[in-house]
Amino acid sequence: MSHARITIDRDFSIADVPRRLFGQFVEHMGRCVYTGIYEPGHPAADARGFRTDVLELVRELGPTVVRYPGGNFVSGYRWEDGVGPVADRPVRIDGAWHTIETNAFGLHEFMDWSREAEVEVMEAINLGTRGVEEARALVEYANHPGGTYWSDLRRRNGAEDPFDIKLWCLGNELDGPWQIGHKTAHEYGRLAQETAKAMKLVDPTIELVAVGSSSRQMPTFGTWEHTVLTHAYDEVDYVSMHAYYQEHDGDVASFLGDAVDMDAFIDGVVATIDAVKAAGKHTRQVDISFDEWNVWYQSGLDSEDQPHQVEKAWREHPRLIEDAYNVTDAVVVGTFLHSLLRHGDRVKIANQAQLVNVIAPIRSEEGGPAWRQTIFWPFARMARMAQGRILRLAVSSTKTPTTRHGDVDDVDAVATWDEESGRLALFVANRSLDGEASVDLDLHGLRATAVRSAEVLTVPEDGDRLTANLVGAPDAVGLRPLDGVALDDGAVRLTLPALSWSAVEFDVARS
Repeated sequence: MSHARITIDRDFSIADVPRRLFGQFVEHMGRCVYTGIYEPGHPAADARGFRTDVLELVRELGPTVVRYPGGNFVSGYRWEDGVGPVADRPVRIDGAWHTIETNAFGLHEFMDWSREAEVEVMEAINLGTRGVEEARALVEYANHPGGTYWSDLRRRNGAEDPFDIKLWCLGNELDGPWQIGHKTAHEYGRLAQETAKAMKLVDPTIELVAVGSSSRQMPTFGTWEHTVLTHAYDEVDYVSMHAYYQEHDGDVASFLGDAVDMDAFIDGVVATIDAVKAAGKHTRQVDISFDEWNVWYQSGLDSEDQPHQVEKAWREHPRLIEDAYNVTDAVVVGTFLHSLLRHGDRVKIANQAQLVNVIAPIRSEEGGPAWRQTIFWPFARMARMAQGRILRLAVSSTKTPTTRHGDVDDVDAVATWDEESGRLALFVANRSLDGEASVDLDLHGLRATAVRSAEVLTVPEDGDRLTANLVGAPDAVGLRPLDGVALDDGAVRLTLPALSWSAVEFDVARS
């Protein structure tokens, strides 16, 4: 059995919970849009073609912000193709994912869908094949009230009121050789600076995200961020981070410890941002938008020199990277959410990629059902329960040796305290494959008075760690009551099953 002690002190906190941390991502890739969120003719589609069964699951998942329309797709996208009468919209080829884009779904449709889903929009602009003029035109189209060319075109296209989009991404992964319009750090830094200036001249209230490294493994990581921010620090509000992880060659222990790498990645980007701030004598703070992250099994990609050329024939919305997630993946996703939350003083936005079908918490079938994947559950519970202040925990845990990360704590945790409601939310993973974990909570300044809820995601009694939520068995893996919670005169002990992720909420009083 593993053992851990988690010390929680009311007076040691990190930041308020950034509500934008619980974001998702919708890209024109595979079946995320078409037959995912949008499928006219489906039995559950509304008059606008939105799948209401998917919308119900999105509302249950609880994302606060959704990034759109890409991703690699955006680096070759003409936003004008997705506005106006659908019958007049051009059909284009999308070189990023080697597909046919009908443009039946565009900006107006996404804005309507976002209102139904009750999410904020995070709009990405094309800085691969386009530039300053197209970006400022899109801001005018979306946010200017009227009386100008682009704002009046929006009104003629059916949206009298501005969309008032506040979050904008200045391109996507332009450090990557696979990206349409790949640039050096100096080329991108200057373009981002000038584009940001032009966009904020149209609407000074918007917030802008500069492109960071596509992964920590990029050969330009660190120097890319430093160079880009040296150019654009005063014009941008965030720098982006992207990271995907998977189990390699049966090395489960390293995979379960991958949040250690995410922690180090974030710490490295924070250090680079602050070095540029100090060297440039800047007074304002740039934060992080971790706007792509997830577990992604990348074995379906073709080759190292063309990593995104995954289809040979030009087709509309083919199946691309539709990973089926198991219990191990869900526990890992839970620890990634822990990492993001415990860095909530600097990571202010995060987007799990992607929302439906494409490495997604939600899956759907064309003409058929929609269902939750295993990774749905940690996100849904944290999005709902993480409120108030993020507490700075001290965790002392039994460790497991790993190939990639050294010795890693078996128990990983994060907690929030909402003084107004008097609730303490604890999110905790037992990464051990070998047995239960006994966890003692040492509370300072707070006294647990009752257990409000306690749920765990773990291996089903008749399953194994590879058990997944599949069509036809949507409830194969889900949350169940966590029985191992002992509360005795304010003292708390948890018994966590092997390979599990838990969400426990307490009523607490000051002490």
